[in-house]
Amino acid sequence: MTGQKDAYNEIYLRSIRDPVGFWGPIAEQFHWYRKWDKVLDDSKPPFFKWFTGGLTNLCYNAVDRHVKNGLGGKTAFIWEGAAQGITRIITYDELLREVNRFAGVLKSLGVEKGDRVLTFLPTVPETVYAMLACVRIGALHAAVFTGYGTGAITQRILSAQPNVALTADGSFRRSRIVPLKDMLDIAMQNAPVDRVVVLNRGITPVNMVPGRDLDWAELVRQHAGDTIEPLPVESEHPSHLVFTSGDTGNPRGVVNDTGGYIVGLGNSMPMLYGVHPDDVFWATSDIGWRLGHNHAVYGPLLYGVTSLLFEGTPDFPDHAVYWRFIEKHRVNIMFSVPTIFKMLKRFGIEHRKKHDISSLRLLFVGAEFCDPDTWKWATAALDGIPVIDHYWLTEAGWPMTSIMAGVGLLPIKPGYASKACIGWDLEVVDKQGNPVPANTKGILVAKPPLPPANIMTLWHNDKFYEQEYWNQFPGKRLFVCGDYATRDEDGYIAIGSRIDEVINVAGHRVSTREIAEAIGSHPAVTEVCVIGVYDALKGEEPVGLVVLKAGIEGTTQVKNELRNAVREKVGAIAAPKDIHFVPSLPKNRKGKHMRAVYKAVHEGVEINDPAALEEDASVEEIRVAADIIKQTLNTKL
Repeated sequence: MTGQKDAYNEIYLRSIRDPVGFWGPIAEQFHWYRKWDKVLDDSKPPFFKWFTGGLTNLCYNAVDRHVKNGLGGKTAFIWEGAAQGITRIITYDELLREVNRFAGVLKSLGVEKGDRVLTFLPTVPETVYAMLACVRIGALHAAVFTGYGTGAITQRILSAQPNVALTADGSFRRSRIVPLKDMLDIAMQNAPVDRVVVLNRGITPVNMVPGRDLDWAELVRQHAGDTIEPLPVESEHPSHLVFTSGDTGNPRGVVNDTGGYIVGLGNSMPMLYGVHPDDVFWATSDIGWRLGHNHAVYGPLLYGVTSLLFEGTPDFPDHAVYWRFIEKHRVNIMFSVPTIFKMLKRFGIEHRKKHDISSLRLLFVGAEFCDPDTWKWATAALDGIPVIDHYWLTEAGWPMTSIMAGVGLLPIKPGYASKACIGWDLEVVDKQGNPVPANTKGILVAKPPLPPANIMTLWHNDKFYEQEYWNQFPGKRLFVCGDYATRDEDGYIAIGSRIDEVINVAGHRVSTREIAEAIGSHPAVTEVCVIGVYDALKGEEPVGLVVLKAGIEGTTQVKNELRNAVREKVGAIAAPKDIHFVPSLPKNRKGKHMRAVYKAVHEGVEINDPAALEEDASVEEIRVAADIIKQTLNTKL
């Protein structure tokens, strides 16, 4: 392992000490209509720009470039629709043709460079065509996850201000149909969009609004012969928006550029994931999330490999569906979340043993903490292949920590999210921004500049981006990742809990503020606090602590009404695991809920050091708060 450790140290230190010299040659591998003037423009920190002066196009680099290099007959996507039992194969030639058609559709609707196109679509090939068509003509696609409720959809429409919205009649959740068009219609009552293009899959009735709604298939037929040349755009031109939850309760539109995104993300495929040119890569994420954008769609395309897309769940139509697809399509590298393997573990290893998964070389897991037991089971189930935990943010265009498989397989430490990746100068600091000793809990931060392909700013909110991410430590410019962490003496980083009001439910970032606002909208509620509590399967689950108005009884019916309010306004994934009615919610000296205290009581953790949980309250205030929650839950500290 010494040689691999030396290789990691050499390439990592070079990327930190000389980012210009490191990223310049990598960028040469991609297509530029005009080469950049500067690799890195750091004249206005923290608004760093990569490859300024360069002109390029994300769609050209992801599709046209490979077709022109003779790879048109190669499979770009394999799509599996588990609920319908359908498999579709799309080559790079076919992908280019479909993207041209839909680019023609968008242009016919008046979409131009810089316009936003909202996508509320399932994980189907048509979603990929639409995404690529947007960046082909310089428009920004703004994805909304199909698991969101109508309130969350409304917020994201109001933020993105799209010219056009794209949706489908429905999507599948196991055998259940989710009526996407109906949900979008409700959301648009408070956030109208001029044009809505509807993909009618024939799975559920759909109401078309005359003068606004247009049929996807009909528009594509009208533009079947269109050839739309990719628009050369500036390297710093925004390519798309991905929304992330924040502690304000309002969605944050993370802005990615074009040139840096191509270079950083494209390079991650061979260097971080160890992908070979003829590999089949499977990222199990929904396309509507950051991970789906990056490694179900753009990452594989930028490197010219085959990506497996899957509309479904790990337990439908049976418990062996993942293993069957690995065998069927000879998947080489898989990227998933620990929750899925916790679920598969419950089903038993015998499902796995019935299938030949010998093609699989590596499994990467991320988006949430991977506990050692889950890691051990996954390693055993996969016959000992490396299971690599790595760390991401929606704000990050590719992993921040990982074992970089293309550089060399370093030892794996269960419970750790591996080591800092190229370009990420990570540090663990105290509340003043000073580095802490090894194996000491602190706040994970990154030193500037962030490497290519990462967040440029927040949509129409430069001020909040600068303050929230970069100015948390007076006199120090550090990018706050939003998580507690420790780093051991070998440089391996273990990720802890969030430092803001965001929890991680089965790999999905959910704002406790959004959940609390949904519960608080009920006329019976006077005060609410939402905490994230440990869950063996999902990692965390939201729990609501609710104070009702005088004279109102906390019945099962009220609980159900509050849960339904969350499902409607935020989404089913955010529905609380439980709701507890409490007489009051004591606050600290700053007027904030004592979440850490509530959480400790709920999880049955003994509070031996109250000040360590809540520094802005006295020991007596903490005990009072703990007793209130304890009495409500009828638990013991």
